[in-house]
Amino acid sequence: MAIPLFVSGLLVLCFSIIAIASDPSPLQDFCVADANSTVLLNGLACKDPKLAQASDFSFSGLQIAGNTSNAVGSKVTPVTVAQLPGLNTLGISFARVDYAPWGINPPHTHPRASEILTVVKGCLEVGFVTSNPDNRLITKILQKGDVFVFPIGLIHFQRNVRPGSAVALAALSSQNPGVITIANAVFGSKPDISSDILAKAFQTDEAIVKDIQSKF
Repeated sequence: MAIPLFVSGLLVLCFSIIAIASDPSPLQDFCVADANSTVLLNGLACKDPKLAQASDFSFSGLQIAGNTSNAVGSKVTPVTVAQLPGLNTLGISFARVDYAPWGINPPHTHPRASEILTVVKGCLEVGFVTSNPDNRLITKILQKGDVFVFPIGLIHFQRNVRPGSAVALAALSSQNPGVITIANAVFGSKPDISSDILAKAFQTDEAIVKDIQSKF
């Protein structure tokens, strides 16, 4: 029996949507990012594969503890395509996170990646918040060797709950996951978001908003 034309078109549309719902598979062995290219595209241009070196695929330094002497008491050492050009088009990246005693990795999101984190030293409280309207907090205390997943785009955080330092390693599902730290984005935007808007959003006084903005 012949398939009606509109049904055939609908099937084509559905399969097309499925096909573009994830990153395309690489069409070559690798695509080392060419930092000097002036070509503008969604990602980074490839340099000539004949010029690729082992250094394009390696990164050194994750054995070095990050400096956590800052207001939040943590330091993220990223290994994205910006640090490791061989990651280009591969859809993965990595990071080391160091925490001072009671330090936090403040609430933030990765707009382009899910994250899987494992504790290699210390004890962390971790969590994420689901989207509106539920805004449900899902949280857990992690010990050394425990693993936790933060779904793409959701606000999440970690806190060191011990008096000693802590270290975690994280893998992310994008070579360029991006990061939006909520407090920095809301209170430290350039130029500032109008204080009256934030006062209404946070149901507080403008003076309090301006005081917080002054810290960023």
